[in-house]
Amino acid sequence: MFRNATFVGILLATSALISKVGAADLDPGLKDYKKVSGVEGSLKSIGSDTLNNLMTLWAEGYSKQYPNVKIEIEGKGSGTAPPALIAGTAQFGPMSRAMRANEQDDFEKKYGYKATQMRVAVDALAVFVSKDNPITCLSLPQIDAMFSKTRKRGMKNDVKTWGDLGLKGEWASLPISLYGRNSASGTYGYFKEVAMADGDYKDSVKEQPGSSAVVQGIASDKSAIGYSGIGYRTADVKAIDVSTKDGESCHNPSQDEAYAGTYPITRFLYVYVNKNPGRAMEPLRAEFVKFVMSKQGQEGTVKDGYYPLPAAVASEDLTALGLN
Repeated sequence: MFRNATFVGILLATSALISKVGAADLDPGLKDYKKVSGVEGSLKSIGSDTLNNLMTLWAEGYSKQYPNVKIEIEGKGSGTAPPALIAGTAQFGPMSRAMRANEQDDFEKKYGYKATQMRVAVDALAVFVSKDNPITCLSLPQIDAMFSKTRKRGMKNDVKTWGDLGLKGEWASLPISLYGRNSASGTYGYFKEVAMADGDYKDSVKEQPGSSAVVQGIASDKSAIGYSGIGYRTADVKAIDVSTKDGESCHNPSQDEAYAGTYPITRFLYVYVNKNPGRAMEPLRAEFVKFVMSKQGQEGTVKDGYYPLPAAVASEDLTALGLN
């Protein structure tokens, strides 16, 4: 199911209103960004590789609004965001998973309050194979049996070849080649939690330093399978439909399926900030947040291949930050 889903069903309320922008639908309830005066300074973002390109797009759009603002982006994994926010070396901490309790505890020990979470985009975490692979649908138990040595989702037998999944001919004896992320990645942790029921990865998984490297590896390896944010999809790989259980209907990683929560590996993407609950956020950071949550910011989300926020979600998080 869709983790942290406060908007499952919101699409049903807005489906008559959404408008087409590129490859995804943009909620017309999103507000236009309105430029203000006097914004300048430097910002740094440290965190998620999944969000690296999107943070760069937002930084470029924000800098066009405010030429005297410099933004530095570093995307080495979600696990690098909390320490950077705690140390004050970054003003924004993008993460492709929610911050863990121990990470929030460490932050609270330093500042006396928890880091504030903003939902900035929706991602259908895709399971990719080579574009020539005839497989069309996999269940989470099958995916777990491929990637995990513990098989907590109940598959009796290990899955080692494509023939174990029913493929015939030249594919039957072809060993499955596994690609994934490293342990600093929020995507690594989210896939482990949802697809593998918190099981243990096989030692044979080829851990990659970034999402792009995962997709490139799959594209060049006929027998490969791996996982990455939908925003990294290319023409050289194919996203597989996924079911929660064996025998159930498969669902594709589309915007509609993600919003409805029917695609089983859907998630929010986040940016965390240090927001003192007793103080207003200063304009340099506040305007960046408002830009990200605006129509113009969410057009960047669509451009990067992810799914934009429903206006109700953007409004809710802006209100929580005192910016609505």
